[in-house]
Amino acid sequence: MSSTARETTPSGRIPGTRRPHPRTPAPDRPPRVHARAARRLIHALGRAAPALAAYAAVRVTGLLVLAEWARRQGQDLHTILATQWDADWYMAIADQGYTDLLGTTYNTNNLAFFPLFPVLVKAVAAVTPGIRATTALGLAVVASFVAAWGIFAVGDRLHGRRTGVLVTALWAAFPVGLVQWMGYTESLFTALAAWSLYAVLTGRWLWAAGFASLAGLTRPTGIAVAAAVSVAALLALRHRPVRRRAAAAAVLAPLGWCGYVAWVGLRLDRWDGYFAVQRLWYNDVDFGLKTLRQFRLLLVYDPTPHLFLVVVTLTLIAATVLFGLSLWDRQPLPLLVFTGVMLAIVLGSGGVYFPRARFLLPAFPLLLPVALHLSRASRRYRMVVLATAVLGSAYCGAHMLLLWPSAP
Repeated sequence: MSSTARETTPSGRIPGTRRPHPRTPAPDRPPRVHARAARRLIHALGRAAPALAAYAAVRVTGLLVLAEWARRQGQDLHTILATQWDADWYMAIADQGYTDLLGTTYNTNNLAFFPLFPVLVKAVAAVTPGIRATTALGLAVVASFVAAWGIFAVGDRLHGRRTGVLVTALWAAFPVGLVQWMGYTESLFTALAAWSLYAVLTGRWLWAAGFASLAGLTRPTGIAVAAAVSVAALLALRHRPVRRRAAAAAVLAPLGWCGYVAWVGLRLDRWDGYFAVQRLWYNDVDFGLKTLRQFRLLLVYDPTPHLFLVVVTLTLIAATVLFGLSLWDRQPLPLLVFTGVMLAIVLGSGGVYFPRARFLLPAFPLLLPVALHLSRASRRYRMVVLATAVLGSAYCGAHMLLLWPSAP
């Protein structure tokens, strides 16, 4: 054999060399990632199913009471839910856009209404049948279930599944909970706030900031969500592994609210354009003086106050007490910041009084002390409290839309 010839093994491999690994295709990672995400989503949805069922039951009860009451009065249910008051303003924005003049009265200026909801209505209506008012109503209903899921997720993470279900049911049975199924922004805003707070609690900083920024494009109180995320993110900067994402979240969270405020200023060509619009709508800050005067008037001096105004007043007082209980329970700081800023905005306003219970509808963490108490109570006591809340909410909602002469 020639000295230059190479010896081979029976398999044909040259001695002293490694067996080449068979070339295999790169793993198909995206489908696996998507499959895992889908399984997690299905599992989370299954865990939240009792809360979503309870939410639907409460809201359907309120809707049936309203429908029967409206039928007896000869009023159209769709008109009541989809085309009145703020819903009409949002539809006008979706149809015609925003004004570019400040004007002299509030009814000539729609810049007080934030843009995300009408933009979504316009986009969805472009690819679905029916009128935009029906689209807006459908979006509100869908958003309400997303909000209920987020509320459950927060309650479940903090105190377990039972508390998560209970806090969701209590939110559905809010005195003005019927607004959740109207062409209003409360459901969308609550959904964004709930998932933003959940993202903070689970350390998902960029998701938290994204939801907070969208909340800031939905309602003026979106600044409360931004404050909760930014404060929590700044405190998290002490932990090195999440420093960059937390720092980014602290900056990104207020961008939605600040961006819209800046845009209004540019549109009106004045630095205080947005605040001028709010003054036009009688929304100034008096640090609670008007709120206290209304409390005294309705609870002490007015012999026959309107039932709806009494409900609003009691809701504001209860919210203040519940915030104190939330402090006592040592809720996580992001939740306390969110509800604290919401309360400060609503109670410290010198503006219109009667919609303030609706303004507090997204402040669901205030209900956690009640849900936690009910989770530890006897079954009979829990059912009595929930039944009372559901029936009271159904009556109050129908009264609000059929007998109260102004916006809810």
